[in-house]
Amino acid sequence: MVDFKFPKITVLMPVYNCELYIKEAVDSILSQTFDDFEFLIIDDASTDKTVGIIKTYNDSRIKLIEKIVNTGYTNSLNYGLTIAHGEYIARMDGDDISLPTRFEKQVNFLDANTEVVVCGTLYSIIGSGKVVKYPEAHEQIKLGMLKENCIVHPSVMMRKQLLDEFSIIYDITKEPAEDYDMWVQLISLGKFYNIQEALLNYRFHEFQVSVKRTDQQKKVAIDTRLKLLIGRCDGIKLEEEEVLRKILANELLYDFNEIEIFNKAKQKIIKSNALFFFEPNELHKYFFQLEKKIVKNYFLSRKKFTHRVYLDYFKIKENLAYKISVKDEIKLLVKSFIYWKIKEIS
Repeated sequence: MVDFKFPKITVLMPVYNCELYIKEAVDSILSQTFDDFEFLIIDDASTDKTVGIIKTYNDSRIKLIEKIVNTGYTNSLNYGLTIAHGEYIARMDGDDISLPTRFEKQVNFLDANTEVVVCGTLYSIIGSGKVVKYPEAHEQIKLGMLKENCIVHPSVMMRKQLLDEFSIIYDITKEPAEDYDMWVQLISLGKFYNIQEALLNYRFHEFQVSVKRTDQQKKVAIDTRLKLLIGRCDGIKLEEEEVLRKILANELLYDFNEIEIFNKAKQKIIKSNALFFFEPNELHKYFFQLEKKIVKNYFLSRKKFTHRVYLDYFKIKENLAYKISVKDEIKLLVKSFIYWKIKEIS
């Protein structure tokens, strides 16, 4: 029986024009083997049959909130956090499907591991059945976050007390990657964990916010990775921040000075990691891969060469963790001193 004043879980599901998928989503929550939850469904002024479908359910755990004005997905999430009564917040979206034992397994894990503040799962793609895998343990997830968001938002269960204690909410300006930004806020406050089982069926479709706003999502994701990378580092200059952002966005460096700036920023970040926020060896591996990409792009994959290019490599070589092979260095030397360039096909 659910204690509606103090349910174990608040299921938080913002919806907008989900008439094609909402029934499957709601059914999957109401069919959970763990049933001590309140189910907050916040409708963002849908213009289709979403609300009508939700109102066909007669289940006291459902609390439908109808917004008169469309104020956005992240606004709905934050409102839900303010009225949630559960010990845990379980996220869900109106177009996905939670497997029956999802809540049971996440509650059992969080109850047994009080140091974990965010617990996600793997997911299966609806239509293909492909299981998408992510790192399991906290240190792996933390490093993985420097490359991508490796916590699946609608699979998450997190501790509400921590959100309240540190006044953490979703940042509306980070939409549609507001979850990624929240994980970066939370990751220094406790441990993250991904149950290595697909407990969510995830749907890709053309009406998703992330699909319609792909460019904005990529930009926010890059800013979020940068925030995680330099967040504990004092003394990062604006020019260093801009070069790091460029590298994280996979943009080519066209100025040798930018490589030198990157090296200075790298040393500052490694030095600031003295308290081991990142596992030191793994952080070095991360920078090694970045350096490898930079060196190959700048010195080997360029379209035009001059003697300056080889001299630049020779100048910086000793400070590089990644060094090109002897064979490639000879090629670089020859190309640089014959001013080799790729012929453009007209």
